[in-house]
Amino acid sequence: MTFAEGLRASGFDVLNDVVLNQVLVSFGDDETTARIIDAVQAEGTCWCGGTVWKDRKAMRISVSSWATTHSDVIRSLQVILTIAANESKTVAPPVV
Repeated sequence: MTFAEGLRASGFDVLNDVVLNQVLVSFGDDETTARIIDAVQAEGTCWCGGTVWKDRKAMRISVSSWATTHSDVIRSLQVILTIAANESKTVAPPVV
């Protein structure tokens, strides 16, 4: 729930009902979401994959290890939010 709550509080769309360990989040359009997924994977703190959910590109966050601590989740969430904020700033305006 920590991932979903933090992402929602930051204005991102959590696409699924979080029941156990899976969170699907969109960062706006498909291209922005894909860039954020790539940047999170390259940064290395955590690994989140991409998926398509109801015709929308999404990041899939899955906590699957018993060894994952609350501190790990907070650190990973902070990295995701920082990358998302930086990617949002680098989006070029549309060419008219």
